[in-house]
Amino acid sequence: MKVSESGLNYKEHRTAGSGDIPEEGLRLQVYLARCGVASRRGAERLIQEGRVTVNHTLVTTMGVKVIPGDMVMVDGKVVHPEERRHYLALHKPPGYLCSARDPYHRPLVGDLIPSSITERLFTIGRLDFRSSGLLILTNDGPFAAKVGHPSAEIEKEYYVESTVPIPEVLLEQFPQGIDIEGVTYTCRAIEKLGKKALRIVLIEGKNREIRRVFSFFHLHPRVLRRIRIGPVLLGDLTEGKTRPLTPQEIEALRDVAGERGKPSH
Repeated sequence: MKVSESGLNYKEHRTAGSGDIPEEGLRLQVYLARCGVASRRGAERLIQEGRVTVNHTLVTTMGVKVIPGDMVMVDGKVVHPEERRHYLALHKPPGYLCSARDPYHRPLVGDLIPSSITERLFTIGRLDFRSSGLLILTNDGPFAAKVGHPSAEIEKEYYVESTVPIPEVLLEQFPQGIDIEGVTYTCRAIEKLGKKALRIVLIEGKNREIRRVFSFFHLHPRVLRRIRIGPVLLGDLTEGKTRPLTPQEIEALRDVAGERGKPSH
């Protein structure tokens, strides 16, 4: 599960104070993530693209540290670490993009963020345009980096309905690994819920994994809905709506990522 590279909420927003920067400084990409500008990986790309300055000096390589009093700008605008942290569960409807912008003006997940949230949020992982279900949004870069890192091995559970009956061979082969065009797709668990319905648990969450496996068996998902990310359940959350993660859910995600994930900096 990867962190999206850009914030989703592009409404005008205030920055909140100078933030808590240690005297020894923060790596620039970590500082940018704390500002909510992008994930840590996305911040590295911003730096490489020549869009970031520190004290009016262009920075294009990694290794620069930000210390208290430094002025950091992205695309000519001063950025500060955000003091308010948000952790949201969102029920993404089909027909929405997990992107910051779209040249074809299709609906964006960012359009569903409550207007009361002025900070820029990004998703931990994505769902494709036609899929629905649970997304986690945050402006906490270190948290997103840990939870989104593949080594965290956080389970993602899906409910899938096919347009036609599902053959037993799919249930037999998917847990063992299916090679498609040089890529191996494997699920952690799979359960048949009816002739046309499955519950599937993934770990890696490769791009369009379930759709590619279905296509391999000449199947088409009529419904593809993510219903769980680790300890966080979609539950009865209405399509298009958000809710704050509970403190227990946030800590449970931290525990899983902290035990098996790589540190964010």
